[in-house]
Amino acid sequence: MLEHDVIIIGGGLAGSRAALEIVRTNPTLSVGLIAKTHPIRSHSVAAQGGMAASLQNADPTDSWEAHAFDTVKGSDYLADQDAVEILTREAPDVVIDLEHMGVLFSRAADGRIAQRAFGGHSHNRTCYAADKTGHAILHELICNLMQYGVTIYDEWYVTRLILEDGQAKGVVMYHLLDGQLAIARAKAIMVATGGYGRVYNTTSNDYASTGDGLAMTALAGLPLEDIEFVQFHPTGLYPVGVLISEAVRGEGAYLINHEGRRFMEDYAPSRMELAPRDITSRAITREIRAGRGINPDGSAGGSFIYLDLRHMGKEKIMSRVPFCWEEAHRLLGIDAVNEPMPVRPTVHYSMGGIPVNTEGRVRGSATELVEGFFAAGEAACVSVHGANRLGSNSLLECVVYGRRTGAAIAHYIQNRKLPDLDETHYLTEAADQIQALIDQPGTYRIAQIRQQYQDCMTQYCGVFRSESVMQEGIAKLKEIQQLYRQVRLDDKGKDWNTELIEALELRSLMIVGEMILTSALNRKESRGSHAREDYPDRDDTNFLKHTLTYYSAAGIDIQYMPVIITQFQPQERKY
Repeated sequence: MLEHDVIIIGGGLAGSRAALEIVRTNPTLSVGLIAKTHPIRSHSVAAQGGMAASLQNADPTDSWEAHAFDTVKGSDYLADQDAVEILTREAPDVVIDLEHMGVLFSRAADGRIAQRAFGGHSHNRTCYAADKTGHAILHELICNLMQYGVTIYDEWYVTRLILEDGQAKGVVMYHLLDGQLAIARAKAIMVATGGYGRVYNTTSNDYASTGDGLAMTALAGLPLEDIEFVQFHPTGLYPVGVLISEAVRGEGAYLINHEGRRFMEDYAPSRMELAPRDITSRAITREIRAGRGINPDGSAGGSFIYLDLRHMGKEKIMSRVPFCWEEAHRLLGIDAVNEPMPVRPTVHYSMGGIPVNTEGRVRGSATELVEGFFAAGEAACVSVHGANRLGSNSLLECVVYGRRTGAAIAHYIQNRKLPDLDETHYLTEAADQIQALIDQPGTYRIAQIRQQYQDCMTQYCGVFRSESVMQEGIAKLKEIQQLYRQVRLDDKGKDWNTELIEALELRSLMIVGEMILTSALNRKESRGSHAREDYPDRDDTNFLKHTLTYYSAAGIDIQYMPVIITQFQPQERKY
């Protein structure tokens, strides 16, 4: 049996920052970081635009209080305000800390860290490294982890969280290289596995974003919080879905419809292209529905609109957002200096996740904490984003709450011993499950079932939702889930069996997708990213509360938990 003081599942920003904080706090602690890809291939490297902090480099009138208000307003007042205060107060310090580690932030003319505009923010406070910010941060973190001697299990897939008697004790893990199964136990387990964008058919997320950490938590009988709130990023490159960063609009790009008009003046006149993402995504969807979208031949009535950079000029485009230019050119052959980019909303981020308190400890219910279990980053829900995340707050959350959770873990395990665990039982059960999947004489390939599932989620739980549509979607999901029992694996081997991993990931997607749809059906209001056409108004009387969704084979149970309000009373959200 493998043993560490701490096991962290996920090698992205939140997991890496937590690991670094643990060994910084106490270099004698043994930390195992498990990642199903190599850590520097985590989806965090795809984060482009930046991270928000009230450094006051670009705007001396900015403050953490202004950042906190923007975040709470952006969340449509569902964010927990104690968590938001921590996020925004600590933001300047974590940026400076990253800079001292060696992160190469872009600079203003006077040499200070540059800050750009971002959607929903009232001040220019987003720090960035061109449009490759996540890449710049994660590489430095991994270098630091190697320096401190953190054990990295790269290309190991965690199949199960071991939770006994209300305590997280370890994990079951599968090595992609040779099919080896192992049990790892620790005094504390942390989940930092990121989001679930692959539940949908068009997403900015990479192929690894399959919600594994959320699914294994749900299978252990623990709730997921606010899982119905799925963020659609307004500018996914059409038709591939790859993200064109909000940084492009932050630098001055326009959104235009078939008429060539900047239509955001109809939806958010004070913020225009820099309105929050939920508002901008709905605006684009409404333009397309109204026949003002664009076809590939340039005619009206199509399914995308244009993101226009031409007025920005070549020098600004190539110095500030070079990666976005590269993506459009590589994938579509478009030179954004001379022609607009076709874009439409794409699934981007999960506001919900594993419920945690501000120390990263996982909640078993509204009132109870789980022993030895922690989470941070996109996989967690400390609820700094509520019903809608502001751009450049996600990298910030990963670093602030990764650091904070790491510090809490280092303190938590001081006087704890390794838990008792029956290794044989879990190894045998995992081996039997995997062998049964390999031997299953099915008729369907994984890709067929996965595509049907993703298409179903996209059709029935998209930018706009309604009761009849979602009920139909749940019925179809149930039918597709039955097909999973008829999946056929052609690869029967143990060495680098990616088909087996895809089958396990599909199980995760199916669990998370059903929880999203069921939670969305039960929230009978419109708030942030959750837009109900049959309940178009926000309903603070009945739904100013967090959803806690429990999964079981018998069905899904939903409970609720109060929102923490400290400074900002809910009011109408206008831009």
